[in-house]
Amino acid sequence: MILVIDALTDAEHLAALGERIAMLEWRDGRETAGNVAREVKRNLQAALDSTAGRRLHEELHAVVADNPIVKAAAQPRRFSPLIVSKTGEGGHYGRHVDNALMGRGAARIRTDLSFTLFLSPPADYEGGELVIHQAGMSQEVKGEAGHLVLYPSSSIHEVRPVTRGTRIVCVGWIESMIADQARREMLFDLENLRSSLRRTLPAQSAELLTLDKTIANLLRMWAQA
Repeated sequence: MILVIDALTDAEHLAALGERIAMLEWRDGRETAGNVAREVKRNLQAALDSTAGRRLHEELHAVVADNPIVKAAAQPRRFSPLIVSKTGEGGHYGRHVDNALMGRGAARIRTDLSFTLFLSPPADYEGGELVIHQAGMSQEVKGEAGHLVLYPSSSIHEVRPVTRGTRIVCVGWIESMIADQARREMLFDLENLRSSLRRTLPAQSAELLTLDKTIANLLRMWAQA
């Protein structure tokens, strides 16, 4: 399942984020890539270990973690640290698969889902499309500023070369409470159905109560708390 979510709609908020991002220090993106991905990665990443960087990280994390669609689709258990990436002319990230496990010790997570939050509008650059390859198909995404793409970490994906301008995004990974992708999709379908029925049925209707019970019991069966 690949979702494009309108996660950040406030133009002033986006502009303020852009101003703060522009003031950060940048490092070679290959520092955080795995052995194979390092060979095909050509971008820069913001240093988020300063006071300003940590505040930005907290703000971007809230945008993602508090989004109701992300919550329903991903059933998040834990998030990785976020990365703010800048890709200029000639930069790219060739075909690769994300590491199955990231971090160390208590901070180690299993990567079930990856996400890209676009922070620069598509008119600011040419190329730079995120391409997600799955069995029998490829999906190309060049989101508007504020759009978030959520997709399986198990997929091969790439960022095509930027031929003009600068592409800025925030990326990260989610460990889901529901490790199985098919089960996550089933729960997401049921959550969407519940949201639709709540607009037409009383909260105490037999239909909604049965649906509430079914979702809760499936979570009891499948969730890794």
